[in-house]
Amino acid sequence: MNNFFDMSNELGPFKIIHIYQPDSGLKAILVIDNVSVGPSIGGIRIAPDVTAMEAIRLARAMTLKNAAAGLRHGGGKAVICADPRISIGEKEPLIRSFACAIRNETDYIPGPDMGTNEQCMAWIYDEIQRAVGLPPEIGGIPLDEIGATGYGLCHAIDEALEYCDLTLQDAKIVIQGFGSVGIHAARNLVAKGAVLIGAADSQGSLYHADGLDVEELASLKAKGGALGDSSQGQKSDRDAVIDMACDIWIPAARPDVIHEDNVHRLKAKLIAQGANIPFTEKAEEILHHRGVLVIPDFIANAGGVICAAVEYHGGTEMTAFQTIAQKIRCNTQVVLDQSARSGITPRRAALDLAQKRVKAAMKNRRWSLF
Repeated sequence: MNNFFDMSNELGPFKIIHIYQPDSGLKAILVIDNVSVGPSIGGIRIAPDVTAMEAIRLARAMTLKNAAAGLRHGGGKAVICADPRISIGEKEPLIRSFACAIRNETDYIPGPDMGTNEQCMAWIYDEIQRAVGLPPEIGGIPLDEIGATGYGLCHAIDEALEYCDLTLQDAKIVIQGFGSVGIHAARNLVAKGAVLIGAADSQGSLYHADGLDVEELASLKAKGGALGDSSQGQKSDRDAVIDMACDIWIPAARPDVIHEDNVHRLKAKLIAQGANIPFTEKAEEILHHRGVLVIPDFIANAGGVICAAVEYHGGTEMTAFQTIAQKIRCNTQVVLDQSARSGITPRRAALDLAQKRVKAAMKNRRWSLF
């Protein structure tokens, strides 16, 4: 995909806004993809190399994710072009400036994503009284802190095991992108008997056939360290994680990390997509023909946005966990059953499910764009 028209169809995008404020240095893009079901929810991603096309694709992924989960929300996404590692003193005015710029875009409800967290959402809420993933002291459910996405990912994996003849006990896990999602997924899976043998962050990778200590690595990351600073395992470059043979491989970082030029390097039975759009469609088709089961992103990693929607509608943390487990298990089973019966890829089955729900909602709304 390399132009806007690859992603535009009867679903959207509804609105694309480019924001530039020289005084604050803010360069950002907001994409509101579809609001037929309700106001869009989607995270704010900070990265130095984000593009409009990435924002458009991520916004569409959110539309599909929210529809598949049966939420009363459409999809949107915001990207801010900046280094996510800037100091809090630099990040706060940037985030507040962005919040003020989208004040009147009430069809978009911001949430945390790569480079943003609960504190960022608190700044936004202070400016425009509209955000999810807020700190608990102001009534929020801190979805990154409680590991909502990783928790949901674990349920998707557990539901998928029967479709690929696996059990979690002693299953070998590799995680590409050892951030919030990856850490919480590792914790949940190891607690159920799995073994984390490989992990990677933006700086490098670690491998140990007998298992890595998840809590030691999590503590290291919490202090701002990189996996390469650990005394555990064999260190290598970050892309070496693709070659680590395992039972379950979890991408939890940036888009398009696996494509047709490197998909042959993967050696796993089950892929659970913790990141949004981490594989190209062609790569997923190749894996499907090889007999590798791939749980699509907007089915597997919907825990965060489900939690956000529960928060937005006044629910509790306990309700959020219960809703995540129920919705993700149900959708994983529906999608994998349809895939097995029809011989189509799980993504195709998931797309059919989500698009059917969005189009049904659109029949009841005035849709003036098309």
